[in-house]
Amino acid sequence: MYQFKITGGKKLSGSCEIQSAKNAILPLMICTLLTREPIVLKKVSLLADVKTLMQLLESLGTQITMDGDTMTLQTPQIKTTLASYDYISKMRAGFWVLGPLLARMGRAEVSLPGGCAIGARALDIYFSALTAMGANIENNNGYIKASGQLNGADINCWRVTVGGTHNTIMAACLAKGKTTIHNVALEPEVMDLIQMLTQMGARFEWIGTRDLIVYGVDELHGTQYTPVPDRIEMITLMSAAAVTKSHIFLKNARLDLCESALGAFYAGKVSLTQTDTGVDVDATQAELTGLPITTGPYPEFPTDDQPLLCAMLSLAKGETIINEKMHDNRFMHVPELVRMGANIRLIDNTHALISGVESLKGATVMASDLRGGAALVVASLAAQGYTIVQRVYHIDRGYYHLEDKLKSLGADIERIWQD
Repeated sequence: MYQFKITGGKKLSGSCEIQSAKNAILPLMICTLLTREPIVLKKVSLLADVKTLMQLLESLGTQITMDGDTMTLQTPQIKTTLASYDYISKMRAGFWVLGPLLARMGRAEVSLPGGCAIGARALDIYFSALTAMGANIENNNGYIKASGQLNGADINCWRVTVGGTHNTIMAACLAKGKTTIHNVALEPEVMDLIQMLTQMGARFEWIGTRDLIVYGVDELHGTQYTPVPDRIEMITLMSAAAVTKSHIFLKNARLDLCESALGAFYAGKVSLTQTDTGVDVDATQAELTGLPITTGPYPEFPTDDQPLLCAMLSLAKGETIINEKMHDNRFMHVPELVRMGANIRLIDNTHALISGVESLKGATVMASDLRGGAALVVASLAAQGYTIVQRVYHIDRGYYHLEDKLKSLGADIERIWQD
């Protein structure tokens, strides 16, 4: 396994480009299962999760080619409806093939998912939505077997879920009749999916803030599309600038995608300026200050940003209280930050109290999940001495060569092999 060696205290400067959002690319790739025609996706980074999904889709019959950062996917024929544990165990989003396979083929057998171990994420909404549309669902030795002709239905999601929304929307596009989905997720990546599906011939109608009608069509066609920029990578690099009091420029960044997470930066006197080509981040006069944070469904504070702000605000003046409402095990990065000198007390599985410290110190720490791992990188950039971040394969799932991007900004970071 690889690890990062990071020597902290280096100022960052210069510019780098924000990648397309991992959480947008994955469902857009899965849309290939809904059409026989080619889908062309622009500005695709070959993240670990993207590579895993490529392998899964190819096992199902998808033909995939890469030309630079342009990916072309075509699935003229689905050769199997079995989505193996070998792929799904590595990446939770792979489970989203369930709905599209069922809609196109009338059957699917998909392994229960893996992904980051950040707490239980119920799949009941996936199953209840498909059952309401006429599917028969059973759990057979760790695989979900689904069959049946999908028909329009009235679906009320008991909680807001991005994955459940993705899966239900894609399935409903080829279902017969009208499907009304209540309490849908509104994340930018969900809007991206709806926009691309619309280009493919899907029909949607909003009847309320979180109420969406999907009118089923007989078939969808191919399209070309550029995924939305990665708002979580933006916050990662903004946090890196804030803890090192640096001035950087993020090309392709859009502040409107992450407005709910910007309060901590504005409160900490970090200047964020939107331009035609990206976002100017000036943290040279930063005075980070503690504040309350409560995660929730978009447009509330994103749970994926919580570990990053946890790292950043460990260096803030005063206290920060984090209320994690989305996942029940999303503070695995906290003990590692404490090893670096952070003063963080977990009140329970959903609350953390951060008392800001003047400095962090380098240590050997371990990434336990994707965003928690990125948070350790952010903390390491500000720490005295050097830090070893182990198990960076978690980070590689969502960041494309993060060390190269940070190195281009002046960070002292290298990827080394861990014997």
